[in-house]
Amino acid sequence: MMKNLLILTMLAACSLAYAQEYHRCYTHESMQAHEEAYPGYLARVNETFERAKAHESFDRSTLYTVKVVFHVVYNTPEENLADSVILNQLDGLNADYRRLNADTLNLRDTFQTIVGDSYIQFELATIDPDGNPTTGITRTETDETSFLDFGGGGGIAEGVKSTAGGGINPWDQEHYLNIWICDMSLFGTPFVLGYATPPDGLPHWPAGSTAGMSDGVVLQYEFVGSNNPNVVDLGSGPLDVQGRTCTHEVGHYLGLRHIWGDGDCTQEDGVDDTPNADDQSNQDCDISKNTCTDAIGVLGDLPDMVENYMDYSAETCQNSFTLGQIDLMRGVLEVERIELINFNPVLGIPSQPQPQWTVYPNPSSGENITISGLSGEESKVEVYNEAGKLIKEFVTHDELLNFELESKGIFIVKVLEAGNTSVKLLIII
Repeated sequence: MMKNLLILTMLAACSLAYAQEYHRCYTHESMQAHEEAYPGYLARVNETFERAKAHESFDRSTLYTVKVVFHVVYNTPEENLADSVILNQLDGLNADYRRLNADTLNLRDTFQTIVGDSYIQFELATIDPDGNPTTGITRTETDETSFLDFGGGGGIAEGVKSTAGGGINPWDQEHYLNIWICDMSLFGTPFVLGYATPPDGLPHWPAGSTAGMSDGVVLQYEFVGSNNPNVVDLGSGPLDVQGRTCTHEVGHYLGLRHIWGDGDCTQEDGVDDTPNADDQSNQDCDISKNTCTDAIGVLGDLPDMVENYMDYSAETCQNSFTLGQIDLMRGVLEVERIELINFNPVLGIPSQPQPQWTVYPNPSSGENITISGLSGEESKVEVYNEAGKLIKEFVTHDELLNFELESKGIFIVKVLEAGNTSVKLLIII
């Protein structure tokens, strides 16, 4: 049965309510608020889904790479997450989107034929908007103790997205996925896990519907990565954080709605192969539930899919996207977010020259670092630290270069050969 293509909200704001009750997303409330402010909004957003569906690419084998910048905005040392946490989050995001996460083994047999690898991956940016080498991580100290703001405009923590608001301005939002990490607590208790917005100025959206909002993803700092040292306990024991708030929010950023359609059995998410469900899963992993009757092709009526990243189930039982969700996200990348993958030759756009050299081992202990695949002509190699300070430089006519680094962290390796510059990140642990 073809599902009703309902609404992708401009704001997918995931929240953790005060007093231990989880309300992880403000999607439905935000949609209604925008409909009141801009009559016809819901119908226009519906058109966005129609267009994304019309441009679905059923070739799921072309790998799309999205460049990411993480903006860490902190008031206390605990909020200033270490590089290891950011890198862990990026690894988890890639594992989830490439279906390389070990817990795919937990997916019930019922759903095995409708899930897959999205062939979407994420990399830290190596060049900033000004053309300078970067680690893809920025750090901004702020006087704001919490960015939580219900002052209007639909955003929950828009201040973090601007230098004037105590945060940091975004990088070029057409070419980078900006992810801000900050505190959005209420009276010292985490209130909002995260939220995401679609790009500004979509032609299908009513004028002014994105007023006051800036494109990207915002995450509560305790819910980043599976190795986060900040423990959240709301009275019933520490929460098991796997970094899947980021997976969920990036799904919204790429066009997905909550799997249950933000309502009862009559409300759907615009994807044909996700089982209908009645409201949210309330953070459980109850595989016995089948709250709605539907028909998914030859599979018939399926139970609630608590394994889906776009559900409200616990992070420990989420492990998959359906093929329909994958097609919608890839369609959005090929249409609404084309600039994120604008060097993809499959789309008829010239490919960006890729460096032929490699640096290894990476991560490294700092000893016996090797760059191989240099041209054998004159190559200039520069190594920068996270602050952008040049710490080593070499000129070589060999195809191999060996060096050592004493400090730990993320470093930028820049190679200039025959007038062409290429950059890679090197991690020392």
